[in-house]
Amino acid sequence: MQIRAGGFHHPGLRGYYRTMQPRHVSILGVGLLGGSIGLAVKQRIKSCLVTGYGHRRQTLDAARQCGAIDQAYDDPAQAVRGADLVILCTPVGVFPEILQKIAGEISADAIVTDVGSTKRSVVQLAGQILPRPARFVGSHPMAGSEKRGVEFARSDLFDNALCILTPTAQTAPEALATVEAFWRTLAMRTLHLSPDEHDRSIAQISHLPHALAALLVAGTSDDAIRLAGKGFMDFTRIAGGDGALWRDILIDNRDNVRTALARLQAQLREFGELLEPQKQEALRQFLDAAATRRKAAVEATD
Repeated sequence: MQIRAGGFHHPGLRGYYRTMQPRHVSILGVGLLGGSIGLAVKQRIKSCLVTGYGHRRQTLDAARQCGAIDQAYDDPAQAVRGADLVILCTPVGVFPEILQKIAGEISADAIVTDVGSTKRSVVQLAGQILPRPARFVGSHPMAGSEKRGVEFARSDLFDNALCILTPTAQTAPEALATVEAFWRTLAMRTLHLSPDEHDRSIAQISHLPHALAALLVAGTSDDAIRLAGKGFMDFTRIAGGDGALWRDILIDNRDNVRTALARLQAQLREFGELLEPQKQEALRQFLDAAATRRKAAVEATD
């Protein structure tokens, strides 16, 4: 797998990025991710008009006040008119409704992408609903926080983070190139995976960890949790995410999450056997191997 680095490190790429930059971006959902995209666009593509959709006026007002969007709409169909790049930033469970509302309003040359944490269902929905599905490119920027709301949006949220793109055989090359250039303009690295590959891998490194954090918090006794320190709080930080958002993600990718759970259950049984005194050396080796592997993963993202 080749990860393409973001940023303008090669002078010859600057002109290429400029030609691919959108003139009008429509962000459907101006929460943490959508707001951060808007702020990053305003910082890096200064001539770009940014319109935003949200179902709450308070959120739209906050997005305008912080400079994430130029124009605000409470109707997604209005928000996408005239846009050459449309980005779905609502929870995945809302995508069917949003796609239905914008299908008849997006420009013929507009490109549509998203920031959803699952990809198979999203790509399938786009193929069924959008009039020009070849101009849809699935995206998953691996950036965010357990916090929600545009008040936590940051223009640097995507700096050096990885964005996974999930093109299919039907994806228009121009659409893929434009979306990839967009994320790299926002200083992201990019990687191409199929929707199936994406959902299998993300189940292991994102969806299962969230479920485990929630399970640990829910299963810890009241007497014990009042003693929790930084280690427990660090491990369970992601359990503070929005329940409705994560419900949709876990249900949508339930087959891969169940496979990851089954693998973990087998590992837990093996780990339980390592707790016998006569296996203390094997336990140490296991823990050292895990520490080494985590260190390598951290260094790979630096």
